[in-house]
Amino acid sequence: MSADTTAATTDDVTLYDVDNPAPVIEPPRQRTKKTPRAPHKKGSNFEMYGWLFMRLSGIVLVVLVLGHLLIQLVLDGGVSKIGFAFVAGRWASPFWQAWDLIMLWLAMLHGGNGLRTIINDYAERDNTRFWLKMLLYTATAFTVLLGTLVIFTFDPNIR
Repeated sequence: MSADTTAATTDDVTLYDVDNPAPVIEPPRQRTKKTPRAPHKKGSNFEMYGWLFMRLSGIVLVVLVLGHLLIQLVLDGGVSKIGFAFVAGRWASPFWQAWDLIMLWLAMLHGGNGLRTIINDYAERDNTRFWLKMLLYTATAFTVLLGTLVIFTFDPNIR
């Protein structure tokens, strides 16, 4: 093979040539009359703030979740030690209540924002997009409210 050959080679084997051309990359979809357009509100930066929230909450969640796993599974004796009494002892402290509350809220809002983005990207009809997002918002709000209620009203003396 000569040095001016433009085909990709591996150990003197030509990957692409006249008989074996490189794959063609399809151009992105063209916008049609049915393609939904995002409403452009002057001064609205919701998507930018959502993007920024995903990055920042992801960093904080890594710290919270790894700390949670390290403390519960490594330092406190492993999974066999986790039970009702363990949770009651942890949630007796406002620090651990706040830790778990922040982790719950950030995880649900982070996941909800990610699913909202997926719905916006893949749901083509406005009606479908609306109902999927309403279902997502309802499930997210229900989980956040129920989790918050459990954390703050947990009674270790329940029988």
